[in-house]
Amino acid sequence: MPRKPPVSDLDAQLFRDAVADVRPLPAPAENQTRRSKRPAPRPQKRRDERPTASTPSNEMREVAPVGAEESLDFVRPGLQHSLLRRLRRGQITLEGRLDLHGMTANEAGLALDRFIELSTSNRRRYVLVVHGKGHRSATAYPVLKSQVNGWLRQRPDVLAFYSALPADGGTGAVYILLKTRR
Repeated sequence: MPRKPPVSDLDAQLFRDAVADVRPLPAPAENQTRRSKRPAPRPQKRRDERPTASTPSNEMREVAPVGAEESLDFVRPGLQHSLLRRLRRGQITLEGRLDLHGMTANEAGLALDRFIELSTSNRRRYVLVVHGKGHRSATAYPVLKSQVNGWLRQRPDVLAFYSALPADGGTGAVYILLKTRR
């Protein structure tokens, strides 16, 4: 390594003049620590009970039943109409797919949460979720379809969703537009 040039007498005197008023900080007391400890976080009271992106959707809540052939749609305000039109028409390249057939509602909720978390962290924007039409359901309505409709509406990282085209599952599946993480 090359040697640094020596400091001139003038530079040394200027430095001494600049720091002449500097005094050392007092030593910390024995019972004080250098880093102050942060108080434990307190749970915030929320005005609504909608899950955040990190809250599992698999909590069974009362949802409005949806018919097997009923189309689903949901849009958050402020999105471009051309983007929504392409999503609704299936004119997008799907970047992920999840099939919930054969799962219980709890299993489907957990799988949906994991899928959306993974998709957003991998910057996938357009995904398809196949929930089925509930033709073999013991209830009078499709349970998974109704639950997925409710869960997706509650997630802040879901910007929009529409029932898919027949080639992609029709009213038994939804195209989803996700908010990507930066």
